[in-house]
Order: sequence, then C-alpha cells, then structure tokens
Amino acid sequence: MMFGMGTNFRKGEGGPVRGVQKKVACECWFTSTGKIMPLMLKLQDEDGEVRMIREITVHSQEKKTYAGIPSIEYDCTLEVEGRGIRAWLIYYQTENQWVLNFR
Repeated sequence: MMFGMGTNFRKGEGGPVRGVQKKVACECWFTSTGKIMPLMLKLQDEDGEVRMIREITVHSQEKKTYAGIPSIEYDCTLEVEGRGIRAWLIYYQTENQWVLNFR
C-alpha cells in the first residue's frame, strides 16, 4: 500500500502538526500576485520507489505559524491509483521545504 493508514491529530492554530508526514518535492506555479499553486508532487513510498502525483485538487489554503515557523497549509485531495486521498500539503517558507501530512 502506498500510504500508511493511521490516525492523525491536529491541535488548534499554532499547535504542532501531527500525523504521518513525508518530505516531498513539489512543482509549483507562482502567480503574478504571489500565490503559490502546487502542480505536481514526488515522494518516496514504503518500497523506496519514487511516485509522481499530478492530480492535485486544492480545497483551501491558509497561512499558519508552527513554533514560530511561517507556513502555508493546503487542504487537498490527491488522486493516487484511482483513489482520492485527503491530505495537507505544507510549505515551510523559511526552510523552503514541502511536507505532506496524511489525514
């Protein structure tokens, strides 16, 4: 199975992000107004194989701060092998790093 099945927990604004997190590579489009639009993800699965996900539906995005680190959190659905998987795609701005947090 490509994604682990687990229970994820989140605290309110400013609390730690919890759940199954994976570092990902993200191809983005930056609009003329500075908005970031995720286009494609690459991540390594449990078998060590690099998977590419092109079908990303972003439901909402919100600027947040976790432990003083500014981030942009995307509530999205990823289409993987014919299934829709709900996840948070988080961009840590100061670290210039993307992570995927599964629901």
